Amino acid sequence: MTSRKAPELPGGKSILNLIEKEKDDDISSFVMVKDFTEKLFVTMVTRSGIIKKTVLESYSNIRRNGINAINLKNDDALVDVRLTNGTQEIVIGSHNGQAIRFNESKVRDMGRTATGVKAIKLAKDDYVIGLVAVTRPSATILVITENGYGKRSDLGDYRVTNRGGKGVITVKTTDKVGKLISIKEVTDTDDLMIITIKGILIRQKMKDIRVMGRNAQGVRVIRLNDSDKISAVARIAEDEKENPV
Repeated sequence: MTSRKAPELPGGKSILNLIEKEKDDDISSFVMVKDFTEKLFVTMVTRSGIIKKTVLESYSNIRRNGINAINLKNDDALVDVRLTNGTQEIVIGSHNGQAIRFNESKVRDMGRTATGVKAIKLAKDDYVIGLVAVTRPSATILVITENGYGKRSDLGDYRVTNRGGKGVITVKTTDKVGKLISIKEVTDTDDLMIITIKGILIRQKMKDIRVMGRNAQGVRVIRLNDSDKISAVARIAEDEKENPV
């Protein structure tokens, strides 16, 4: 997995000012927590399709050099982390354009040192790129490909299946649209920010991307030069626009 610059905290300070990490370790995700006593879970997914959730309180006393959150196999890596309430709908996307949906209740909570359980069955050349834990009733699922194409579909287009299945096609990956690199929960009131590997940044209103069927190809959300590709995608919710974090 390509290394990424460490996330920055509000005000522009690197998160590395607060934590210590090994030289060969990369920061893949972070969540913000106000109260560790809430009945919430830390739900995470790995590159090879393993999902795990642990009671949030288990992370209430973290040392500067960190504590074990998941037991990873040598060829695996953590991809995405979300705070969940135990009953949310989970949607996981893969690089080759597959997606699986199941209820969080299908994943039992386990200790910090556990490995987790299989979330999605992947093809040999495929890997997980992201996890959505649906929080808003009006949410749609947004997928973005590396060549600048995007598509919004209703959550209902993703049928509920058992954890560990192959899922369904969320976008047909071709030479034209490229591989899937991002999957997000969005509504019309959100904004979308996209940055490319060459440093181009755009921001647009989510309402400008129409909702279409899961089988549709999607629309171009950013026009790229031949040698450029999308590097990262971020969603800005309505309550973050005036006080971004």
